Amino acid sequence: MENKLVKKAVAFVIYNEDRSKFLVVQRPDDDEDLPNMWGLPAGSQKGGETWEDVVLRSGREKLGVELEVVELIGEDKLDRKEYILHMREYEAKIIKGVPEAPQNVEGVTQYKDCRWGTHEDIIEIAKRGSLCTRIYLSSVGKTWE
Repeated sequence: MENKLVKKAVAFVIYNEDRSKFLVVQRPDDDEDLPNMWGLPAGSQKGGETWEDVVLRSGREKLGVELEVVELIGEDKLDRKEYILHMREYEAKIIKGVPEAPQNVEGVTQYKDCRWGTHEDIIEIAKRGSLCTRIYLSSVGKTWE
């Protein structure tokens, strides 16, 4: 078995005030895995960052908000063609700002849009292999199959 590069990433779930919906984001046209699909916000871990640091940075750079990490939702790995994706998923809450996408931050993959959604909005992307949506759906007892 060949040794593949392991990419570490973090996804996060931000609920609205009454927890009836959560923030979903539309991936860009040039997304290598799931272009234009609606899913959960996420970011890749950079050298020296903790998992929680990635949540805070991604909130600022991709949504224009300050976040606070609430708790770990889950963790999983997915074997992709070129690498192994190791992902942790957290619940986060907005402590400052209103989420907007895209942001004007160079060198960061930007989402096309964001809105409040429900689990129905992320079933299709989960079927297509989105690890973050599968972690979330499993955590709330929903299936994508």
